[in-house]
Amino acid sequence: MNTNTLQNINVGVDTGKTQLDIFIRPLDIYFTVTNDEKGIKEAIKTIKIHAPQRIIIEATGRLEMPFVLACAEANLPIARSNPIHIKRFAGAIGRKAKNDRLDAELIAHYGEAIQPQLTQIKSKNIRLISDLVIRRNQLLSMQTMEKNRIQILPKELHSSIKPILTAMKNQITKIEDKLIKLIDECPEYQSKNTILQSVPGIGNIAATSIISNVPELGYITNKQAASLIGVAPITKESGRYKGKRTIQGGRSQVRTVLYMAMMSAMQCNPVFKAHYQHLLDAGKPKKVAIIACVRKMVVILNSMLRDGVMWDENIAKN
Repeated sequence: MNTNTLQNINVGVDTGKTQLDIFIRPLDIYFTVTNDEKGIKEAIKTIKIHAPQRIIIEATGRLEMPFVLACAEANLPIARSNPIHIKRFAGAIGRKAKNDRLDAELIAHYGEAIQPQLTQIKSKNIRLISDLVIRRNQLLSMQTMEKNRIQILPKELHSSIKPILTAMKNQITKIEDKLIKLIDECPEYQSKNTILQSVPGIGNIAATSIISNVPELGYITNKQAASLIGVAPITKESGRYKGKRTIQGGRSQVRTVLYMAMMSAMQCNPVFKAHYQHLLDAGKPKKVAIIACVRKMVVILNSMLRDGVMWDENIAKN
């Protein structure tokens, strides 16, 4: 019988730019490695000896990904956890002291107590599609800032802005072409893409964002889909207090893309145009009405992918 399994081994990993701090609970083992290929190999080798039930690392954005991918390749159970959840856990247990060792120990304790869901690693192409969508959004944001500057700065400075705008436009076009190529290379993605883009208002970018960042869509309930995107209203009530229902959490990148898609859909899609107007007539604020339309869109898209059917205006009205 494996003694480590009985001990419920949890490994906490605190990620730094140049260093990984690792704590193995309840064995009270702490060590550090460099956050590079050599250090990660060393860490994997040491962790494997103890056959952990779970390795927990904060989802910082990019710094943790080489370690996460190495764990997946080594068939180790890795869980990328929201830093906010770990911070709240620290508050719940009264942890105030902070250093690298304590942070790694806290993450391991969080893993043992909360048992966060293990991370399912996406395929290389899906990760690339997701990164390309993120990069496109970054370029669009910078493009908007430069366009705003050209409106307010003197004409003498326009010559320093126009070449940047041209370069950004070219890069955005290249990314969009690459996204289309990646989708076309995979029959499964191509099939999903065709179904998604049959909805008036859903274009290439919205479809690729859904395919890469919400692979669960079509395999979950409509309620779960709305929650996953972060468009399900959260009730805030306690005793006599009746707070406003708000949205929170979810996959913000996809929500932002679908919000923009909805702005287009409300112009060209009679179903969402009518639903939006109905909500406004009922006294809903514009932003609330748009989010409600996005929620309706998510539910429809989930049903379409689940059933493998194209857009049908008559069914969508129901």
